[in-house]
Amino acid sequence: MPSKGYTPQEYPKHPFLFSSEHVITHLHTNDETGISSNKAQEAQKMYGPNKLEGEGGVKWYSVLLKQVSNAMILVLVLAMALSYGVTDYIEGGVITAVIILNVAIGFYQEFQAEKKMDSLRALSSPSAAVLRDGHIETIPSAEVVPGDIVQVKTGDTIPADLRLIEAMNLECDEKILTGEAIPVAKDLKIDLSGNNELETGVGDRLNMAYSSSTVTKGRGRGVVVFTGMHTEIGRIAASMQGKMRKPNRSLSRRKGGPMQPAKGVLLRTWDGIGAFLGLTVGTPLQRKLSKLAYVLFGCALLLAIIVFGVNRFNVTNEVAIYAISTGIAIIPESLVAVLTITMVVGMTQMRKRRVVIRQLSALEALGGVTNICSDKTGTLTLGQMITRKAWLPGVGMYSVDNAEEAADPTKGSVSLGPAPDFAKGGEEKEKKAFDRDAPAVSWHTSVEKNTMAEKDETPAPTSSNSAEVPEITAELQHFLQSTALCNLASVRLDKEKNEWQAIGDPTEIALQVFAHRFQLGKKTLQEQQGWTQLAEYPFDSSIKRMSVIYRQGEKDNTYIYCKGAVERIVDLCTTIGTGPNQRTVTPEVKDEVLEQMTRLAQQGLRVMAIAQRQYGAYDDQVEVPREEVEKDLTLLGLAGLYDPPRLETKDAVRECATAGIKVHMLTGDHPSTAEAIAKEVGIIPTNRASLPHSVATSLVKAASEFDAMTDEEIDALPTLPLVIARCAPSTKTRMIAALHRRRAFCAMTGDGVNDAPSLQAADVGIAMGLGGSDVAKGASDIVLTDDNFASIVNAIEEGRRMFDNIQKFILHLLTSNIAEVILLIVGLGFRDEAGFSVFPLSPLQILWINMLTSSFPAFGLGREKASYDIMRRPPHRSKHGVFTAQIIVDMLVYGTIMGTCTLLTFVIIVYGPGNADLGVDCNRFYSSSCATVFRARAAVFAELTWLILISAWEFKNLRRSMFSLDPERSNGGGRFPFFKDIYENRFLFYAVVIGAVSVFPAVYIPGLNTQVFKHMGITWEWALSLGSVVVFVAGMEAWKACKRRFGWFAVGGVEEVEGRERTLGLRQGFISFSRAVSVRKSESDLDRDVVLQAGEKV
Repeated sequence: MPSKGYTPQEYPKHPFLFSSEHVITHLHTNDETGISSNKAQEAQKMYGPNKLEGEGGVKWYSVLLKQVSNAMILVLVLAMALSYGVTDYIEGGVITAVIILNVAIGFYQEFQAEKKMDSLRALSSPSAAVLRDGHIETIPSAEVVPGDIVQVKTGDTIPADLRLIEAMNLECDEKILTGEAIPVAKDLKIDLSGNNELETGVGDRLNMAYSSSTVTKGRGRGVVVFTGMHTEIGRIAASMQGKMRKPNRSLSRRKGGPMQPAKGVLLRTWDGIGAFLGLTVGTPLQRKLSKLAYVLFGCALLLAIIVFGVNRFNVTNEVAIYAISTGIAIIPESLVAVLTITMVVGMTQMRKRRVVIRQLSALEALGGVTNICSDKTGTLTLGQMITRKAWLPGVGMYSVDNAEEAADPTKGSVSLGPAPDFAKGGEEKEKKAFDRDAPAVSWHTSVEKNTMAEKDETPAPTSSNSAEVPEITAELQHFLQSTALCNLASVRLDKEKNEWQAIGDPTEIALQVFAHRFQLGKKTLQEQQGWTQLAEYPFDSSIKRMSVIYRQGEKDNTYIYCKGAVERIVDLCTTIGTGPNQRTVTPEVKDEVLEQMTRLAQQGLRVMAIAQRQYGAYDDQVEVPREEVEKDLTLLGLAGLYDPPRLETKDAVRECATAGIKVHMLTGDHPSTAEAIAKEVGIIPTNRASLPHSVATSLVKAASEFDAMTDEEIDALPTLPLVIARCAPSTKTRMIAALHRRRAFCAMTGDGVNDAPSLQAADVGIAMGLGGSDVAKGASDIVLTDDNFASIVNAIEEGRRMFDNIQKFILHLLTSNIAEVILLIVGLGFRDEAGFSVFPLSPLQILWINMLTSSFPAFGLGREKASYDIMRRPPHRSKHGVFTAQIIVDMLVYGTIMGTCTLLTFVIIVYGPGNADLGVDCNRFYSSSCATVFRARAAVFAELTWLILISAWEFKNLRRSMFSLDPERSNGGGRFPFFKDIYENRFLFYAVVIGAVSVFPAVYIPGLNTQVFKHMGITWEWALSLGSVVVFVAGMEAWKACKRRFGWFAVGGVEEVEGRERTLGLRQGFISFSRAVSVRKSESDLDRDVVLQAGEKV
């Protein structure tokens, strides 16, 4: 079904009937370089986006219904009906206009916000790894075009219909198309050229992979042949309508028994009402605020009853209008709209900081994170590995120096030297060199320094440059063959750009590049020496190894090549070395291998074992169990890969420590490797001997040790491990459970299919955008577009900023509502000659204040930048949400002060110079007897407007003085920082200034003042309004001073965090001799002391 306006995607016959080469030629693409970026853009314009019609998108009518169905509109509708009912057409007309204007503005703002959210959510939708311009790029599936070469692996969602050009153990779950639950094994050798398209079902087209199906096993590559509505799933979507319902909503008796129709109707009705009222849709905070709005609506009804009761239920027109005025006063009209816009701004800011929000609830949760469980490779480190060491038994240690380009085999030099003799004290020398090296090192120093130490303590090695490498011995030949063939990465020279390009996993790229240094890369072995792959047993995180089966030429014998974790491989080996250096594996030989592994791991190298086995004849039609293949291996050697930490990681870990967040490294690497990197980035101390023994032994654990512990034993640890090595997916889940038992609020990173359970179990699941599978992304709450640990810290900072701002604008809106209620309820005692209560504020004055005066400053508070101490205080407690004790008490205190000030102004004017003259019928009309009341209302209106506006500046920080919001700026010189502080948020500044100036036309414009607002121009009364502003600010400042002086509602700052960590002797990120610590001026002395104290410990 072609989309309108786009070119149809047509072929002479269906692509599954052609060879892959024919399809590639037809689409003018290349299976080695893909299509160019320019061609991709042209194809996007020609064929349209790769998505289904009607997919996603916000419905305008649902947004409109949401605007009409909130509590504030219901109150206004009641007010409008009453106004018309008592024939007050001016007031009724104004309220009608307010309703229409409010719905229109709210609809426009929220519709734009929802569209923005949709576009941001699209960034976290299933992605595709495509080959363009010779590089693998990860792009949203919607950007895939016909001709793209797509790589897929286990856990990926197929982005479009593919004609497969490579498949290794590839199986896809296609039940969404075929209804069959069993995954379909793909077969490129099948010949379907003589078949008929209509006679060959989708499930029988084994050389195709279809859009929206999931890869359950293996890997593959394919060329995109259909996108969007032209795919098989698109054709089905074109004929489908309707949507999935929640459980138990069926009306069928056969599904739920005789009572099911009635039950289904009731539940559907409840769903409809809940969605209409906003009580069952949206994020937890949105639902909580919707419930708050209806609680306030109930309070409005209660206040109306109080008004009726005071007037002995003699409900005249005046009493009814007064009752509805109190109802309008208690409802924060713009609360939900401000929240929505604040969330959109937060999502946009996070996108700029390389974080994509999948679940809006994550925005609320991020600020409460207390622990981060992070992977190492590619997150804490660069993910650009280089093979620095290769140990071959009986041969020696190959070293690669001066190699900084991970993909370039021509850069750097290779040298061969003897391996250290542990029997002669080599181990002790190496360990001493490592311990000396730990503190105050640059990112690359540890490996380089140990390399120099090795050169000093061993005979001069045989060196070589990029054009000259050590002689390829038989042992090295076998080692290189295994590293190159048991490898999915590819390395090639782009002759046009004269640069080396690598595609694949960083670990495999490093091994492939090492083989290329000796001109024995995978492509050379396959094309020039005739090696053919017969089978593959992919890497499995539970057993931590990968194997392949190869045959050379037409020989019957085959070879098994294997690589993986040293402990897992060496247990499968019966011999070590080849030729004259071959030995039988004994406990002593195994210890020697493990000692070599430990030595390399202590240098921060990731150590891989390389092994092989000569196998007999292999029948590719018979599936051989993995256990039969991976046994009786020969260990060829060990490879040490260096992956330097990211430059920004150490600062990010330090920032987490200051913010009261603990960082845990959960990695598949060897414990020594993990420990070395953890020390380098500041996760654990460089010398654990300075810590209490129980703490020191808890910091680093192997997954086998951690998993063997019972929950009781884990809970008894003085601190949970900060490093868990050889980590399996199940270990991550246990770690999350252990954190939850300690009432921690944790974030967990993951990228593989097996990580999905832990991502869902974590309070905030974080998927990797570059290297993560679609299954992991689907289970996550946020996605990192750069796989960088520092981006997690940025997201937490942004989450805290947004949480703070939500608290600020909620406090701002509800404080004014409390003030208005106090004013109106006490105002029931102001009775005119006819015995009716006189409004201190008219209904339209209240609407003006709530709709215009309060709303725009609230929007401005939602855009506030992060406070100076945002990452210097511990996380907020998630169970309390935004309504903390401080917010509730502040709301009552400030609302009482504000209400009291306005009430006193009204009393002074009426009962002072006004001689208690409350006139007659002053709630409806102006007459000479109402002059005093109208003047008092004008003064109260101006005063309340200014108090609400000035409070917005006060709420920029809930504890610090408005005149010293940022102590760093205050201590920076003699200038008064107030004006710079308030002008920093331009939106808020102009909202306050324009709102303050708008009082004057509202007070003085003839007709508007007396007929609409029920007030009149004033003179000396301005002094009372201005004086009350001073009194109000003094009251707020006094309350803030009391909170600071007596520590009321203190959440703790950097001092509390440091004190808590110091009890265990831990301070992540600050364990260093380096003085180059970035701290803020206001607390630089304190942080410097902490650094020096930590330095003294090591």
